[in-house]
Amino acid sequence: MSSTPLAEYLYSPHPPFILFGTAHLSGLVIAVILAVALPLYAKRRLSGNHQDLLGRLLGWTVASAYLSWLVLELAAGTFDAAKHLPFHLCRIANLLLPLVMVRKSFRAYEILYFWGLSAMFQSSFTPDIQAGFPHFHFIRFWLAHNLMVVAIVYATVVYGMRPTWQSLWRSFGALIIFFLVTIPVNLLLDANYFWILGKPPTASILDYFGPWPWYLLSTAVFALFHFYIVYLPFQLKDKGARID
Repeated sequence: MSSTPLAEYLYSPHPPFILFGTAHLSGLVIAVILAVALPLYAKRRLSGNHQDLLGRLLGWTVASAYLSWLVLELAAGTFDAAKHLPFHLCRIANLLLPLVMVRKSFRAYEILYFWGLSAMFQSSFTPDIQAGFPHFHFIRFWLAHNLMVVAIVYATVVYGMRPTWQSLWRSFGALIIFFLVTIPVNLLLDANYFWILGKPPTASILDYFGPWPWYLLSTAVFALFHFYIVYLPFQLKDKGARID
């Protein structure tokens, strides 16, 4: 690994990340507040043009969380194809988000709604980072995961997008395709993208899903269950509308 000051900073675990420590919990609270307050404020107070401007800002900010990391790794001489390509779910979701927030693509939205409110939401509670606030990796992770959730809620409330029952299955199908594409990438690069060949080095929900390879099947079942949970409010709303 390069020994430049930038490389040393990027790979420094100081200050250390503390699971459910003050910085972690504060980040979660801020994300919840933003997910509620920002869409409501934009919906009630902003014009259509300003709503779009704020939405674009959210989309590009989240995408930049991943892209800025790539730029820094390249600048530090520490870029590694086995570690830094967009073959983790959060990274590809970050890159796809501008399609929702800028282009208002429903196809992208119906995939990212479930990815964002399941995988990103879960990762926010068990971050795969070693450095705490105000380290770059802490801020990057917060933007890539927590602000991603905020953006998806924003698109739902402000843009009026909403998932359908078919969206759930399209999103799950896209997840399986991403999984299958990532397998040969891992084999070619001797990598472990999407945690297919092993669990993350830090504590995560995968620790409760059994040993390899069984945790992969458990994760798929859990993902489908969680997809249904985040779709349930819309299903209940539709049932209520039919009764009325």
